[in-house]
Amino acid sequence: MCADDAVPVAALLTAAEQVDRTDENFSPEDLTEWWDGWQADLGRDGIAVCDAAGVVVGFAVAFAPPTFRDAYRVYLEGRVRPDLRGRGLGRILLDWELRRGAEIHVERQPSAPGKLVLNVVETMPSLEGLARRAGLTAERWFRDMERWLTDLPAARAVDGVDLVPFAWDRDDEVRRAHNVAFAEHHGSAERDPDTWTALYTGQRAFRPDLSVLAIEDDVLLAYVLAYVYEADTQATGRQQTYFGQIGVLPHARGRGLATAAIVEALRVAAGAGCVGARLGVDTENVTGALRLYENLGFSTVLTQVAWSQDLAPEEAGSAQ
Repeated sequence: MCADDAVPVAALLTAAEQVDRTDENFSPEDLTEWWDGWQADLGRDGIAVCDAAGVVVGFAVAFAPPTFRDAYRVYLEGRVRPDLRGRGLGRILLDWELRRGAEIHVERQPSAPGKLVLNVVETMPSLEGLARRAGLTAERWFRDMERWLTDLPAARAVDGVDLVPFAWDRDDEVRRAHNVAFAEHHGSAERDPDTWTALYTGQRAFRPDLSVLAIEDDVLLAYVLAYVYEADTQATGRQQTYFGQIGVLPHARGRGLATAAIVEALRVAAGAGCVGARLGVDTENVTGALRLYENLGFSTVLTQVAWSQDLAPEEAGSAQ
């Protein structure tokens, strides 16, 4: 693959969304930003399949963040145009992803345990079947949750705490707080400044004006980072805010800060013309986030399952 493939891949994903119903929509610019953010070397880490007319009808990409905590995770993504499914093309692409993912592990972090991860939305049973037949194991369940911005909860006050919009002079403070807040979360990784910018606050969709920080004595305690994806707005005809990162520093938990910050973010989004809010959550989140979101009126609209395959460190693998 190459950078120019963002255009035909976006067209492929748009066509596939009519069948797959993942609730995700991508422009070419979104894909370029995504691949660049994950530092995918498309020439080596991506493959496209074209028909006789040169139209892209399938693709696969394997990529890994530069930082990690427990295992070095390599993520696998791909799609086949719906009218060409059932012919073995999906299995060929997944086999390629598994091989390339294992190579990325050996090339970049051979001494660390590795893990290949394929996220499958519940609306794509054929992909789930491919994952199972390829020997991957269902590892973790995630929920995409949504609520309309009507009948909003009353604003919540926390003594001594100010709820304010995101400010750029606190960007690195938020990054460091996020690293601490998510240190015990499954699959999380320490985000260095470059990765933080590429994946989060440097995204075109990031909305500092819709994001909320909880500050006490000039120190950040909690945060909600919000995004609005133009491709989703165009596809659905409605503007939603997506809460991409929500966190509270461990020593500040139990004071209602997450609830207060989320409620403020909901109210700010409604005032800015958004009609809904969306977020994702690990069903086994160690801080009880799922229950919190349900209590704030969010309900599950989709479930995703992370299917994975463990990779042994090179030394351990060589010793067998």
